[in-house]
Amino acid sequence: MAVQGNSVLEDRFAARPLFGGAIMCCIPANFHDVSNVREVPNNQEAFVDPNRDESIIVELLELKDTVVDERSSRWFLQDLAIEQDSEQSLVVESENTITTAVDVPNLEASIPVNVTVGTLAIAKSRQGDDARNLVRVHLANIRLHGVKTDVVITVYEPLIINEWSQSAAAVGAGTTVPAALAGCMAAPDVLKLVLSTFKICDWSLFG
Repeated sequence: MAVQGNSVLEDRFAARPLFGGAIMCCIPANFHDVSNVREVPNNQEAFVDPNRDESIIVELLELKDTVVDERSSRWFLQDLAIEQDSEQSLVVESENTITTAVDVPNLEASIPVNVTVGTLAIAKSRQGDDARNLVRVHLANIRLHGVKTDVVITVYEPLIINEWSQSAAAVGAGTTVPAALAGCMAAPDVLKLVLSTFKICDWSLFG
């Protein structure tokens, strides 16, 4: 619980089972399970805060052997930008190697984890260039070499909502309200929460 001025901001979160309970982590309660409203790929778990258009995606991918550990999260962020036809707008803000034993304590300390943060222009549901929102992407990559899997955890934080975006009807166009003023956990802290509570309960998930 954090106190800011005369207001008391409390972030509530709970452990969520992912992939049938094979993985567990904590996610703020304001994020709803997307699978309750639409189909999500089997290799993904997705959560959204409809009031802020923020989202969290946990994705299991085949390990990219050609990508070096120290640059892997940057590679995945650049790949996301290419997928969204947004590579020209991508601005990488920071890259950090995570101390697994401290920041991801439920994994072995030898497992590489790194985070890259950047901004890019993304169109909601591929609406088109004239409806792109400016979004900050917080992307973490957990490299499970032993089971040939890249775990990619992405937190999307909209910064500016385009008036032509379908998101504008739900959250309004223009600059988004800072998380602290909205009584929500800030996106960097959301990613830290997911990583600090990330636990693999059933390794058979990876075959």
